[in-house]
Amino acid sequence: MINKSLLGDLSLIYLNTKKSIYKIYQNSSLYDKKISRIFNNNFEYKPSPHLFSSIVKYQKKKYRIEDFALESIWQNDIKTKDYEKLNNFFWFFSLDLKSSKKTVQSLIIKWIDNNNKYNDKSWNFDLTSKRIISWLSNHQLTYEDGDKEYRIKFDHCIQKQTNHLLSEIKNSNDFENKMIGCAAIILTGLAYQNNKNYLGNGLNLLKKIIKSSIDNQGFPNSRNIKQLSFYLKYFIVIREWFKESQNTVPEYIDETIYYLGLSYAFIWQNINHDILFNGNYISNNNEFDQYLKRFRYTFKNENKEVAGYAILKNKKIILAMDIGPSPIITQSNDYQSGALSFEIISSGKKLISNSGYFANKQNKLNKLSKSTALQSTLIIEDYSSCSFKSGEISGHVIDQGLKIINKNVIFEDNYWKISASHDGYLKKFGSIHDREVEFYPEQTKFVGTDKIIRKNKDKNVKFDIRFHLDPNSKVMKTLDNKSILIELEDEGWKFSCDKFDINIDNGLYFGNKNSYKENHNIFISGITHETEQIIRWEITKL
Repeated sequence: MINKSLLGDLSLIYLNTKKSIYKIYQNSSLYDKKISRIFNNNFEYKPSPHLFSSIVKYQKKKYRIEDFALESIWQNDIKTKDYEKLNNFFWFFSLDLKSSKKTVQSLIIKWIDNNNKYNDKSWNFDLTSKRIISWLSNHQLTYEDGDKEYRIKFDHCIQKQTNHLLSEIKNSNDFENKMIGCAAIILTGLAYQNNKNYLGNGLNLLKKIIKSSIDNQGFPNSRNIKQLSFYLKYFIVIREWFKESQNTVPEYIDETIYYLGLSYAFIWQNINHDILFNGNYISNNNEFDQYLKRFRYTFKNENKEVAGYAILKNKKIILAMDIGPSPIITQSNDYQSGALSFEIISSGKKLISNSGYFANKQNKLNKLSKSTALQSTLIIEDYSSCSFKSGEISGHVIDQGLKIINKNVIFEDNYWKISASHDGYLKKFGSIHDREVEFYPEQTKFVGTDKIIRKNKDKNVKFDIRFHLDPNSKVMKTLDNKSILIELEDEGWKFSCDKFDINIDNGLYFGNKNSYKENHNIFISGITHETEQIIRWEITKL
């Protein structure tokens, strides 16, 4: 029999060879000829730039094009991040309309002259998609009053870039990039209305994205909370382009927005606070909420569970818990192995938190932020409940996932309960993790029960249960070493455990995008000595 490792190596060699050959083809005259097939259509529908304001953060201060050092703008020695920002042209959205149209258009001509043929740097999928959207949306500067020769050159370049997207989109494994690319193709189809090819292809691609990326509850299959608002924003923008161009909005776009909106209402508008699960970090959605209000989008969802997230709340307390399975491998790039982790928000302040997500996949902190130890849940033998491997795009994807065995959510005036079990430790350690979190509103008390159910009765396992705290929290042990006091601004809470020692540890908090702070976490440690090991703990308001 052929070794699995050998098969894996051969498969990798095959894929790398295939990619190399395709890159040679893309840089050839054959590919250039293919994507240069354009139609002599006029730029008819000109989208309002403000329709895109839910995605691009507009600068309060508008800049004139003359404020930029244009003589050195295309220098080659700039940082990758700056190069990408420059070449996606999203910065055009921050330009004052008093800017010189002539200067803006000469800048575009210079870009076209330098990048007329495909190159893998300035024509990468993400940059090309954003550049098309920006050039078309900012037509008051990029197109108006241009002479005939300029307009022809502009139209041809837009269509050539769109042809490239149509050719390349099937090869993209990044679902967010696919969504942006799809939006760009659709916008080109609406702008150049005589060419039905762009619009038809764009809509077909959109259907595929819906089918492959969004579940029937209107939540991304990735279970990525950040991705939820991303999809909703782009679907709404596409809908507004259809309306403004006086085209009929396809019913499935309306339907998708409806369900995405329900999920958005459940996660954000329901609690008005960022919960740090599976790819999420602290962000301000106030501007997007204003955008929804301005365009009369209203969503409401009073469910207690959506897409494996249970959220229970009253006027002062919010309890959120991840009781969902891991996503499929291809959509697990931002998944964090925090099954059965939970967060508690008291009077708008985080009492118990997860550690957050370090989004930069090139940084080693990304993998660390995905580990179970960085979530408020149980860990066995210092292993994460899901294992990860290097992904095809970047970062790490699930190698070994988990399933939720059972779950239950109860919400009554005087009693809340969320319970579930997962099998993430079954294969490696023969153990099931079962968690039950109860809340008694009248006493403002949480009672937690973690169970390690050992199917392999002959082998005890080491465990830790961590409860991560907001960096602004203060903690101290009581004199009897049996409780820990948590000071949360003007609130006091007590954490206690009946049978096991509790301690305080230093940790890292990734709540803000691509940055970290030191924080504390409370942890319980022990070794199982029973087939069904029970660990009870309480969090009570003082």
